[in-house]
Amino acid sequence: MTKPLYEVADVINRYGDKFLAEYGASVSSEQRRVLTNIVACRTTALGGHVDSCDTCDHVEISYNSCRDRHCPRCLGSAAADWLEDRQAELLPVPYFHVVFTLPGALRAVALQNKRIVYGILFRAVSETLLEIAADPKHLGARIGFLSILHTWGQNLLDHPHVHCIIPGGGLSPDREKWISCRKDFFLPVLVLSRLFRGKFLAFLREAFDGNKLSFHGSLESLREPKSFEALLAPLYRKGWVVYAKPPFGGPDQVLKYLARYTHRTAFSSNRLLSIDGGKIKFRWKDYEQGGRRRTMTLDAVEFIRRFLLHVLPRGFVRIRYYGLFANRHRAENLELCRNLLEEAGSTPPPLPSDDVTQRLPDGATDQPAADEDRRTCPRCHAGRLRLLTILKPFQIFIPKPKTVGADST
Repeated sequence: MTKPLYEVADVINRYGDKFLAEYGASVSSEQRRVLTNIVACRTTALGGHVDSCDTCDHVEISYNSCRDRHCPRCLGSAAADWLEDRQAELLPVPYFHVVFTLPGALRAVALQNKRIVYGILFRAVSETLLEIAADPKHLGARIGFLSILHTWGQNLLDHPHVHCIIPGGGLSPDREKWISCRKDFFLPVLVLSRLFRGKFLAFLREAFDGNKLSFHGSLESLREPKSFEALLAPLYRKGWVVYAKPPFGGPDQVLKYLARYTHRTAFSSNRLLSIDGGKIKFRWKDYEQGGRRRTMTLDAVEFIRRFLLHVLPRGFVRIRYYGLFANRHRAENLELCRNLLEEAGSTPPPLPSDDVTQRLPDGATDQPAADEDRRTCPRCHAGRLRLLTILKPFQIFIPKPKTVGADST
Protein backbone atom coordinates (compact mmCIF):
# COMPACT_ATOMS: atom_id res chain seq x y z
CA MET A 1 0.00 0.00 0.00
CA THR A 2 1.27 3.51 -0.85
CA LYS A 3 2.35 5.47 2.18
CA PRO A 4 -0.13 8.25 3.03
CA LEU A 5 0.86 11.82 2.33
CA TYR A 6 0.03 12.68 5.95
CA GLU A 7 -0.35 10.66 9.13
CA VAL A 8 -2.66 11.13 12.10
CA ALA A 9 0.61 11.44 14.07
CA ASP A 10 1.45 14.54 11.98
CA VAL A 11 -1.83 16.16 13.03
CA ILE A 12 -1.19 15.43 16.71
CA ASN A 13 2.44 16.59 16.48
CA ARG A 14 1.42 19.86 14.93
CA TYR A 15 -1.77 20.66 16.83
CA GLY A 16 -1.75 18.47 19.94
CA ASP A 17 -0.55 21.24 22.27
CA LYS A 18 -3.30 23.54 21.05
CA PHE A 19 -5.86 20.82 21.63
CA LEU A 20 -4.63 20.16 25.17
CA ALA A 21 -4.65 23.88 25.96
CA GLU A 22 -8.36 23.92 25.14
CA TYR A 23 -9.54 20.51 26.31
CA GLY A 24 -6.78 19.28 28.62
CA ALA A 25 -8.92 19.39 31.76
CA SER A 26 -11.40 16.89 30.29
CA VAL A 27 -8.93 14.54 28.58
CA SER A 28 -8.78 11.13 30.24
CA SER A 29 -5.58 9.26 31.07
CA GLU A 30 -6.42 6.71 28.32
CA GLN A 31 -6.77 9.51 25.76
CA ARG A 32 -3.49 11.11 26.81
CA ARG A 33 -1.78 7.75 26.50
CA VAL A 34 -3.14 7.34 22.97
CA LEU A 35 -1.87 10.77 21.94
CA THR A 36 1.58 9.96 23.31
CA ASN A 37 1.73 6.51 21.72
CA ILE A 38 0.64 7.64 18.25
CA VAL A 39 3.26 10.39 18.16
CA ALA A 40 6.01 8.05 19.41
CA CYS A 41 5.09 5.12 17.15
CA ARG A 42 7.98 4.02 14.89
CA THR A 43 10.26 6.84 15.98
CA THR A 44 13.45 7.00 18.06
CA ALA A 45 11.25 7.56 21.11
CA LEU A 46 10.49 3.84 21.29
CA GLY A 47 13.86 2.53 20.19
CA GLY A 48 14.41 -0.04 17.48
CA HIS A 49 17.09 -2.09 15.81
CA VAL A 50 19.61 -1.88 12.97
CA ASP A 51 20.05 -4.66 10.41
CA SER A 52 22.89 -4.98 7.91
CA CYS A 53 23.13 -7.13 4.79
CA ASP A 54 25.66 -9.97 4.91
CA THR A 55 26.39 -9.56 1.19
CA CYS A 56 26.36 -5.84 0.36
CA ASP A 57 26.78 -2.75 2.54
CA HIS A 58 23.07 -2.05 2.93
CA VAL A 59 22.03 -0.92 6.44
CA GLU A 60 18.39 -0.72 7.51
CA ILE A 61 17.02 1.03 10.59
CA SER A 62 13.63 -0.03 11.98
CA TYR A 63 11.87 1.68 14.87
CA ASN A 64 9.47 -0.05 17.24
CA SER A 65 5.69 0.23 17.00
CA CYS A 66 3.60 1.50 19.90
CA ARG A 67 1.14 -1.42 19.53
CA ASP A 68 -1.72 0.80 20.64
CA ARG A 69 -5.01 -0.50 19.23
CA HIS A 70 -6.07 3.07 18.43
CA CYS A 71 -2.95 3.76 16.33
CA PRO A 72 -3.53 3.69 12.55
CA ARG A 73 0.08 2.58 11.95
CA CYS A 74 -0.11 -0.56 14.08
CA LEU A 75 -2.97 -2.48 12.47
CA GLY A 76 -1.36 -4.33 9.59
CA SER A 77 0.64 -7.10 11.25
CA ALA A 78 -1.92 -7.62 14.02
CA ALA A 79 -4.69 -8.02 11.45
CA ALA A 80 -2.67 -10.48 9.38
CA ASP A 81 -1.92 -12.69 12.39
CA TRP A 82 -5.51 -12.58 13.59
CA LEU A 83 -6.95 -13.39 10.17
CA GLU A 84 -4.60 -16.33 9.75
CA ASP A 85 -6.03 -17.82 12.93
CA ARG A 86 -9.60 -17.23 11.74
CA GLN A 87 -9.10 -19.22 8.52
CA ALA A 88 -9.13 -22.48 10.44
CA GLU A 89 -12.48 -21.57 12.01
CA LEU A 90 -14.49 -21.13 8.82
CA LEU A 91 -17.43 -23.48 8.24
CA PRO A 92 -18.66 -24.57 4.76
CA VAL A 93 -21.89 -22.58 5.02
CA PRO A 94 -23.09 -19.12 3.98
CA TYR A 95 -22.18 -16.32 6.40
CA PHE A 96 -24.35 -13.33 7.27
CA HIS A 97 -23.44 -9.83 8.42
CA VAL A 98 -25.88 -8.20 10.85
CA VAL A 99 -25.38 -4.70 12.31
CA PHE A 100 -27.02 -3.37 15.50
CA THR A 101 -26.92 0.41 16.03
CA LEU A 102 -27.37 2.44 19.21
CA PRO A 103 -29.98 5.24 18.80
CA GLY A 104 -28.70 8.80 18.65
CA ALA A 105 -30.56 9.79 21.84
CA LEU A 106 -28.33 7.49 23.90
CA ARG A 107 -24.96 8.32 22.38
CA ALA A 108 -24.11 11.09 24.83
CA VAL A 109 -24.89 8.72 27.71
CA ALA A 110 -22.62 6.14 26.11
CA LEU A 111 -19.73 8.62 25.81
CA GLN A 112 -19.84 9.35 29.53
CA ASN A 113 -20.25 5.67 30.45
CA LYS A 114 -18.30 3.79 27.79
CA ARG A 115 -17.44 0.65 29.74
CA ILE A 116 -20.98 0.16 31.06
CA VAL A 117 -22.99 1.15 27.98
CA TYR A 118 -20.80 -0.60 25.41
CA GLY A 119 -20.88 -3.69 27.62
CA ILE A 120 -24.68 -3.48 27.66
CA LEU A 121 -24.66 -3.11 23.89
CA PHE A 122 -22.70 -6.35 23.48
CA ARG A 123 -24.98 -8.15 25.96
CA ALA A 124 -28.20 -6.98 24.31
CA VAL A 125 -26.95 -7.94 20.84
CA SER A 126 -25.73 -11.39 21.85
CA GLU A 127 -28.81 -12.32 23.87
CA THR A 128 -31.08 -11.11 21.06
CA LEU A 129 -29.40 -13.23 18.41
CA LEU A 130 -29.13 -16.33 20.58
CA GLU A 131 -32.75 -16.11 21.75
CA ILE A 132 -34.33 -15.52 18.34
CA ALA A 133 -32.19 -18.18 16.67
CA ALA A 134 -33.12 -20.74 19.34
CA ASP A 135 -36.86 -20.10 18.83
CA PRO A 136 -38.35 -22.99 16.77
CA LYS A 137 -40.55 -20.42 14.96
CA HIS A 138 -37.40 -18.98 13.41
CA LEU A 139 -34.36 -21.28 13.32
CA GLY A 140 -34.57 -23.52 16.36
CA ALA A 141 -30.80 -23.85 16.69
CA ARG A 142 -27.90 -22.73 18.85
CA ILE A 143 -25.72 -20.45 16.78
CA GLY A 144 -22.23 -19.04 17.15
CA PHE A 145 -20.94 -15.68 15.98
CA LEU A 146 -18.27 -13.00 16.18
CA SER A 147 -19.16 -9.45 17.29
CA ILE A 148 -17.07 -6.31 16.71
CA LEU A 149 -17.73 -2.91 18.27
CA HIS A 150 -17.31 0.25 16.22
CA THR A 151 -18.02 3.62 17.81
CA TRP A 152 -17.56 5.99 14.88
CA GLY A 153 -19.12 7.26 11.70
CA GLN A 154 -17.22 8.47 8.64
CA ASN A 155 -17.40 12.06 9.95
CA LEU A 156 -15.64 10.92 13.17
CA LEU A 157 -18.66 11.64 15.35
CA ASP A 158 -19.84 9.02 17.83
CA HIS A 159 -21.95 6.30 16.22
CA PRO A 160 -21.78 3.12 18.34
CA HIS A 161 -22.76 -0.07 16.51
CA VAL A 162 -21.89 -3.75 16.61
CA HIS A 163 -21.05 -5.85 13.53
CA CYS A 164 -21.88 -9.55 13.80
CA ILE A 165 -20.46 -12.18 11.43
CA ILE A 166 -22.70 -15.26 11.67
CA PRO A 167 -22.67 -18.68 9.96
CA GLY A 168 -26.02 -19.46 8.35
CA GLY A 169 -27.25 -22.10 10.78
CA GLY A 170 -26.48 -23.84 14.05
CA LEU A 171 -26.67 -26.98 16.13
CA SER A 172 -29.97 -28.60 17.02
CA PRO A 173 -30.91 -28.56 20.73
CA ASP A 174 -29.80 -32.20 21.08
CA ARG A 175 -26.53 -31.39 19.21
CA GLU A 176 -27.24 -34.27 16.80
CA LYS A 177 -27.56 -32.29 13.55
CA TRP A 178 -26.81 -29.03 11.80
CA ILE A 179 -29.85 -26.84 11.09
CA SER A 180 -29.39 -24.54 8.10
CA CYS A 181 -31.17 -21.25 7.63
CA ARG A 182 -32.70 -20.25 4.33
CA LYS A 183 -30.18 -19.59 1.58
CA ASP A 184 -30.75 -15.83 1.43
CA PHE A 185 -32.33 -15.14 4.83
CA PHE A 186 -31.03 -15.50 8.35
CA LEU A 187 -33.44 -14.07 10.95
CA PRO A 188 -36.27 -11.47 10.68
CA VAL A 189 -34.81 -7.99 11.15
CA LEU A 190 -37.99 -6.51 12.66
CA VAL A 191 -38.10 -9.20 15.34
CA LEU A 192 -34.40 -8.70 16.08
CA SER A 193 -34.88 -4.94 16.31
CA ARG A 194 -37.75 -5.10 18.80
CA LEU A 195 -36.08 -7.61 21.11
CA PHE A 196 -32.77 -5.74 20.92
CA ARG A 197 -34.55 -2.51 21.91
CA GLY A 198 -36.31 -4.12 24.85
CA LYS A 199 -33.20 -5.86 26.18
CA PHE A 200 -30.95 -2.85 25.86
CA LEU A 201 -33.35 -0.50 27.63
CA ALA A 202 -33.99 -3.03 30.40
CA PHE A 203 -30.25 -3.48 30.97
CA LEU A 204 -29.67 0.27 30.90
CA ARG A 205 -32.43 0.88 33.46
CA GLU A 206 -30.91 -1.85 35.61
CA ALA A 207 -27.55 -0.08 35.47
CA PHE A 208 -29.21 3.21 36.43
CA ASP A 209 -31.03 1.64 39.37
CA GLY A 210 -27.73 0.15 40.53
CA ASN A 211 -26.05 3.59 40.44
CA LYS A 212 -23.58 2.39 37.82
CA LEU A 213 -24.08 5.32 35.44
CA SER A 214 -22.42 8.73 35.71
CA PHE A 215 -23.80 11.97 34.32
CA HIS A 216 -21.82 15.18 33.98
CA GLY A 217 -22.17 18.58 32.33
CA SER A 218 -25.22 18.82 30.08
CA LEU A 219 -26.37 15.35 31.21
CA GLU A 220 -26.32 16.11 34.93
CA SER A 221 -30.13 16.32 35.11
CA LEU A 222 -30.34 12.64 34.16
CA ARG A 223 -29.28 11.74 37.68
CA GLU A 224 -32.92 12.28 38.62
CA PRO A 225 -35.10 9.19 37.97
CA LYS A 226 -37.86 11.23 36.35
CA SER A 227 -35.45 12.82 33.86
CA PHE A 228 -33.87 9.47 33.07
CA GLU A 229 -37.29 7.88 32.46
CA ALA A 230 -38.22 10.82 30.23
CA LEU A 231 -35.15 10.05 28.13
CA LEU A 232 -36.03 6.37 27.77
CA ALA A 233 -39.82 6.60 27.26
CA PRO A 234 -39.79 7.75 23.59
CA LEU A 235 -37.21 5.09 22.69
CA TYR A 236 -39.71 2.29 23.34
CA ARG A 237 -41.89 3.66 20.54
CA LYS A 238 -39.15 4.11 17.95
CA GLY A 239 -37.72 1.49 15.62
CA TRP A 240 -34.08 0.65 16.35
CA VAL A 241 -31.79 0.14 13.40
CA VAL A 242 -30.80 -3.48 12.75
CA TYR A 243 -29.44 -4.15 9.29
CA ALA A 244 -28.83 -7.57 7.75
CA LYS A 245 -26.61 -7.62 4.68
CA PRO A 246 -26.84 -10.29 1.97
CA PRO A 247 -24.88 -13.49 2.68
CA PHE A 248 -21.23 -13.75 1.72
CA GLY A 249 -20.26 -15.67 -1.39
CA GLY A 250 -17.52 -17.77 0.23
CA PRO A 251 -14.56 -17.86 2.62
CA ASP A 252 -12.64 -15.20 0.67
CA GLN A 253 -15.45 -12.71 1.21
CA VAL A 254 -15.78 -13.62 4.89
CA LEU A 255 -12.11 -12.89 5.51
CA LYS A 256 -12.26 -9.65 3.52
CA TYR A 257 -15.11 -8.52 5.73
CA LEU A 258 -13.24 -9.56 8.84
CA ALA A 259 -10.20 -7.58 7.67
CA ARG A 260 -12.41 -4.58 7.06
CA TYR A 261 -14.22 -4.60 10.38
CA THR A 262 -11.94 -6.08 13.04
CA HIS A 263 -8.56 -4.36 13.22
CA ARG A 264 -9.63 -0.86 12.38
CA THR A 265 -9.35 2.55 14.01
CA ALA A 266 -11.72 5.49 13.93
CA PHE A 267 -9.72 7.15 11.16
CA SER A 268 -7.42 5.99 8.39
CA SER A 269 -4.43 8.20 7.58
CA ASN A 270 -4.91 7.58 3.87
CA ARG A 271 -8.09 9.69 4.07
CA LEU A 272 -6.11 12.83 4.94
CA LEU A 273 -5.84 15.41 2.13
CA SER A 274 -4.21 18.38 3.91
CA ILE A 275 -3.33 19.48 7.45
CA ASP A 276 -2.25 23.07 6.95
CA GLY A 277 -3.43 26.39 8.39
CA GLY A 278 -5.04 24.80 11.44
CA LYS A 279 -7.49 22.95 9.21
CA ILE A 280 -7.75 19.22 8.50
CA LYS A 281 -9.24 18.21 5.17
CA PHE A 282 -10.17 14.56 4.61
CA ARG A 283 -12.27 12.21 2.51
CA TRP A 284 -15.44 10.62 3.86
CA LYS A 285 -18.46 8.66 2.68
CA ASP A 286 -21.88 10.20 3.25
CA TYR A 287 -24.08 7.16 3.82
CA GLU A 288 -27.17 9.33 4.14
CA GLN A 289 -26.52 10.17 0.48
CA GLY A 290 -26.03 6.59 -0.67
CA GLY A 291 -22.34 6.40 0.24
CA ARG A 292 -21.42 9.43 -1.83
CA ARG A 293 -17.72 10.31 -1.54
CA ARG A 294 -17.19 13.80 -0.21
CA THR A 295 -14.56 15.95 1.51
CA MET A 296 -14.81 17.57 4.93
CA THR A 297 -12.71 20.27 6.56
CA LEU A 298 -12.48 20.51 10.34
CA ASP A 299 -10.58 22.74 12.69
CA ALA A 300 -7.53 20.77 13.81
CA VAL A 301 -8.56 20.90 17.47
CA GLU A 302 -12.02 19.59 16.60
CA PHE A 303 -10.50 16.82 14.50
CA ILE A 304 -8.40 15.62 17.45
CA ARG A 305 -11.38 15.92 19.79
CA ARG A 306 -13.48 13.72 17.52
CA PHE A 307 -10.68 11.21 17.08
CA LEU A 308 -10.35 10.83 20.85
CA LEU A 309 -14.09 10.21 21.27
CA HIS A 310 -13.37 6.65 20.15
CA VAL A 311 -10.66 5.75 22.66
CA LEU A 312 -11.96 2.74 24.55
CA PRO A 313 -11.50 2.14 28.29
CA ARG A 314 -8.30 0.31 29.09
CA GLY A 315 -8.77 -3.45 28.85
CA PHE A 316 -12.18 -3.23 27.18
CA VAL A 317 -12.61 -6.12 24.71
CA ARG A 318 -14.07 -4.96 21.39
CA ILE A 319 -14.00 -8.31 19.53
CA ARG A 320 -16.10 -10.98 21.24
CA TYR A 321 -17.37 -14.48 20.54
CA TYR A 322 -20.74 -15.88 21.55
CA GLY A 323 -22.78 -19.07 21.51
CA LEU A 324 -20.99 -21.95 19.84
CA PHE A 325 -17.91 -19.78 19.36
CA ALA A 326 -17.50 -18.73 22.99
CA ASN A 327 -13.82 -19.14 23.74
CA ARG A 328 -14.07 -21.98 26.24
CA HIS A 329 -15.73 -24.51 23.91
CA ARG A 330 -15.01 -23.04 20.47
CA ALA A 331 -12.65 -25.74 19.19
CA GLU A 332 -14.92 -28.56 20.40
CA ASN A 333 -18.04 -27.00 18.87
CA LEU A 334 -16.34 -26.22 15.57
CA GLU A 335 -15.21 -29.82 15.23
CA LEU A 336 -18.74 -31.08 15.94
CA CYS A 337 -20.22 -28.65 13.40
CA ARG A 338 -17.75 -29.75 10.71
CA ASN A 339 -18.50 -33.42 11.36
CA LEU A 340 -22.25 -32.90 11.15
CA LEU A 341 -21.92 -30.79 8.00
CA GLU A 342 -19.71 -33.42 6.41
CA GLU A 343 -22.29 -36.09 7.20
CA ALA A 344 -24.92 -33.90 5.59
CA GLY A 345 -22.81 -33.59 2.43
CA SER A 346 -21.33 -30.11 2.90
CA THR A 347 -17.77 -29.80 1.60
CA PRO A 348 -15.01 -27.97 3.48
CA PRO A 349 -14.43 -24.39 2.32
CA PRO A 350 -11.54 -23.90 -0.10
CA LEU A 351 -8.44 -22.25 1.26
CA PRO A 352 -8.70 -18.46 0.94
CA SER A 353 -6.54 -16.82 -1.69
CA ASP A 354 -3.24 -15.37 -0.47
CA ASP A 355 -4.27 -11.80 -1.17
CA VAL A 356 -7.04 -11.97 1.42
CA THR A 357 -4.74 -12.38 4.41
CA GLN A 358 -2.36 -9.78 3.03
CA ARG A 359 -5.14 -7.22 2.57
CA LEU A 360 -4.73 -4.29 4.92
CA PRO A 361 -7.74 -3.19 6.93
CA ASP A 362 -8.90 0.40 6.60
CA GLY A 363 -6.67 2.50 8.80
CA ALA A 364 -3.44 0.52 8.47
CA THR A 365 -0.65 2.35 6.71
CA ASP A 366 1.66 -0.55 6.11
CA GLN A 367 2.14 -4.20 6.92
CA PRO A 368 5.29 -6.22 7.44
CA ALA A 369 5.84 -8.83 4.77
CA ALA A 370 6.36 -12.48 5.59
CA ASP A 371 9.48 -13.12 7.69
CA GLU A 372 11.35 -14.72 4.77
CA ASP A 373 10.76 -11.72 2.51
CA ARG A 374 11.51 -9.21 5.26
CA ARG A 375 14.92 -10.75 5.94
CA THR A 376 15.99 -10.61 2.30
CA CYS A 377 18.06 -7.54 1.48
CA PRO A 378 15.89 -5.04 -0.45
CA ARG A 379 18.96 -3.70 -2.30
CA CYS A 380 20.87 -6.71 -3.62
CA HIS A 381 18.05 -9.29 -3.19
CA ALA A 382 20.75 -11.90 -2.55
CA GLY A 383 21.98 -11.30 0.97
CA ARG A 384 20.21 -11.67 4.29
CA LEU A 385 19.62 -8.94 6.84
CA ARG A 386 21.36 -9.65 10.13
CA LEU A 387 20.85 -7.82 13.41
CA LEU A 388 23.65 -5.32 13.89
CA THR A 389 22.59 -3.46 17.03
CA ILE A 390 19.64 -2.65 19.26
CA LEU A 391 18.64 1.01 19.50
CA LYS A 392 17.55 2.19 22.92
CA PRO A 393 14.81 4.82 23.08
CA PHE A 394 16.04 8.18 21.73
CA GLN A 395 19.39 6.67 20.72
CA ILE A 396 20.69 7.99 17.41
CA PHE A 397 22.44 5.49 15.17
CA ILE A 398 25.17 6.84 12.89
CA PRO A 399 26.56 4.24 10.45
CA LYS A 400 30.33 3.94 10.15
CA PRO A 401 31.88 5.63 7.10
CA LYS A 402 31.98 3.37 4.07
CA THR A 403 35.27 2.04 2.81
CA VAL A 404 36.83 3.60 -0.27
CA GLY A 405 35.33 2.18 -3.43
CA ALA A 406 32.13 1.05 -1.80
CA ASP A 407 28.83 1.69 -3.54
CA SER A 408 27.73 5.17 -2.53
CA THR A 409 24.20 4.97 -3.84
